[in-house]
Amino acid sequence: MRNGCMRVVLIGGKLQGIEAAYLAKKAGLEVVLIDKRPDVPACGLADEVYQYDVLKKEEKFSKILGEADLIIPALEDNTALAVINKIAKEAGVPFAYDPSSYAVSQSKNRSNELFAGLGLPVPEKWPGCGLPVICKPSFSSGSRGVKKITNAKGMDAFVMEIREKRNGWLIQEYLEGPSYSLEVIGWKGNFSGIQVTKIEVDSTYDCKRVTAPSGLPSDLEEELKETSVKIAGALDLRGIMDIEVIHSKNGLKLLEIDARLPSQTPTVVYHSTGINMVEMLAEVFCENVMPEVPDVKNRKPVIFEHVKAASGLLETGGEHIISEAGAVKCLGNFFGADEAVTD
Repeated sequence: MRNGCMRVVLIGGKLQGIEAAYLAKKAGLEVVLIDKRPDVPACGLADEVYQYDVLKKEEKFSKILGEADLIIPALEDNTALAVINKIAKEAGVPFAYDPSSYAVSQSKNRSNELFAGLGLPVPEKWPGCGLPVICKPSFSSGSRGVKKITNAKGMDAFVMEIREKRNGWLIQEYLEGPSYSLEVIGWKGNFSGIQVTKIEVDSTYDCKRVTAPSGLPSDLEEELKETSVKIAGALDLRGIMDIEVIHSKNGLKLLEIDARLPSQTPTVVYHSTGINMVEMLAEVFCENVMPEVPDVKNRKPVIFEHVKAASGLLETGGEHIISEAGAVKCLGNFFGADEAVTD
């Protein structure tokens, strides 16, 4: 801690890195960003930026981690996460990472098995369901590699394409309906859902817009919060996990979980309720306490969306728009928006 200010080291400067840096600055924290690439989007939000490859285990990298009050990962590489975890333990620095929960959540197949074991509603798996289906690589996050197949010819071709890699895919019935997200915080057997947000996606199933309040009926919001607590309990979650569901004609169906700080939804929750999930992570990992989740009655309406300006045109699109950006900065009162994060 320098000059009475908590020093947070973020590793990874793309989507999750932007989220963590943005919320950390809102909390008044000192932000140090490390990434192996120069000019990643989040570098514009950090107080200090360093270019290091985690896997090279450079002495200077270990020194920077050792000077932190909290380390937050914003990357998915398991080898890199293991290296950071080892350095953090040796230095006695809290690392906002729950290895066992993340190991389950990063596999869509393992997550689905967990849901089924808990008796929770999920989309029916192929070939037990008919077409159309949605096909997801088990170990890819977000929308990467996701495809919809609508006819038998396409399905036959896809099955031939993946052949021996069939176990690396989750294939389920395609459901129509709006999608919702909820973060849950956990610590030592205590778990609490935070705020439900509504998710809108583009044609490639990439998240393009998040809104709050969600508009989900109160009874279904309560059902989703109960479901989130049940899953968090089964994982013995330590930290934050994100749960995504779809509201189909047959009720809520679980799609996936992600046991790390997600992107976009925490910022929406912050502007709607004032709840800052980076502050919550600091309470869990630095103070060893379960954060209180206030019941905010007057929640502000929030719209968070990705807009690309190019060739004289404005277009909304998925989160890849921001991951492709240069160094971003925060601007207030931006063409009618209360705030913009832009390059």
